[in-house]
Amino acid sequence: MADALARWLDLEQATRDRSPHTINAYRADLLAFLSFIGGYHGAAATPKSLGGLRQGDMRAFAASERARGLGARSLARRQSAVRSFLRWLSDREGHDLSAALSARSPKYARTLPRPLSPEQAQEALETVATGHQTPWVAARDVAVMTLLWGCGLRISEALGLDGRDWPFRDSLTITGKGGKERHVPVLPVARDAVAGYLRQCPWRLAPDAPLFRGVRGGRLNTDQISGALRRARAALGLPPTATPHALRHSFATHLLSAGGDLRTIQELLGHASLSTTQVYTGIDDTHLMAVYRAAHPRG
Repeated sequence: MADALARWLDLEQATRDRSPHTINAYRADLLAFLSFIGGYHGAAATPKSLGGLRQGDMRAFAASERARGLGARSLARRQSAVRSFLRWLSDREGHDLSAALSARSPKYARTLPRPLSPEQAQEALETVATGHQTPWVAARDVAVMTLLWGCGLRISEALGLDGRDWPFRDSLTITGKGGKERHVPVLPVARDAVAGYLRQCPWRLAPDAPLFRGVRGGRLNTDQISGALRRARAALGLPPTATPHALRHSFATHLLSAGGDLRTIQELLGHASLSTTQVYTGIDDTHLMAVYRAAHPRG
């Protein structure tokens, strides 16, 4: 069983370009499933025994996960990984698992991202700029957040930049999830923010060294940026959803509000599927309805 699982994970990583994070999540999903099936049937699961799975087994697994407190969205992802593995196993072993694979995943409402308004984002950056007693650290935090808001980068992508990436040209080549590359335009304000940080940074810029450094010279971690924004959030009275990732959401939402098309925003964000990007149309619709209700005489 361990050999079969390892082979499937290797195949997913090699042929579908899955990220290490995704592979680890799939491994956890399958181990949870195999552990349940072993206990449910009173014997360790094997590639042969899985050939006898029925829809009732899948429903029992789902009920067990829900009883443990797993949410509908997480359960749907877990079941998706299990089905993918079982489809591969059925082809490999010659099983007929159509009955087990017909079990439905739970429906869930996709939650809308909660971006900051342009005014909130600007106020947050201004507060961060004066929020640390060490000027170069404050300049660094502003530079990182400007890349998140102005270029739509994930925080891991911004903090993964190295000295060789500077100076920025008109666009940055970003390697995102699954090793996929995309080209992101760099606004002058983002370039200026990074330049301002580098002028004050006490560490020498080297091609193989991190662009954004912690106070001891190592690569900056996400906790420090989250902490800076958390302090700004408290000072401004912003909601708990005002996180570094909310700045990326803000990038997408503000582009859409300004007339950007979904395909372009999808490419800039590095989403594999357009359906992922389409969630931002829900935010725009919500905003429009709020304006309508406030302004319409019969609202």
